[in-house]
Amino acid sequence: MRFMIVVKASKDSEAGVMPGEELFSAMAAYHEQLAQAGVLVDANGLQPSSKGWRIKWSGGGKTVIDGPFTETKELIAGYTIINVNSVEEAREWASRFPNPHMGDGEIEIRQLFELEDFGDLEAVDRFREMDAATRK
Repeated sequence: MRFMIVVKASKDSEAGVMPGEELFSAMAAYHEQLAQAGVLVDANGLQPSSKGWRIKWSGGGKTVIDGPFTETKELIAGYTIINVNSVEEAREWASRFPNPHMGDGEIEIRQLFELEDFGDLEAVDRFREMDAATRK
């Protein structure tokens, strides 16, 4: 079971303020524990939304919208993906996540879909083939 731990953005993260040594140290220690336990899949911080864009589909058309985006509560600053055996194990690991804002803040934990969740479809088999090819 894979889960994504989503770090919500803050005014500081959107302004490009880098975390201090204390937070970097806590994050490094946490991610080292994940890696040592063999459950870490990926983790990274994201650049501010001012360096990104969105693509919006509406009425059959597509529009590109450049950042920054004003609603910080809708943005993410980073993520960690873990692969664990149960929801309970995911909750345990997530409960140890260091406070990413060293004050008021929030993380969100979401389970990722697995290909098996989509049933027996030809298109799903194509994804399985791609997955097998990337693992080589």
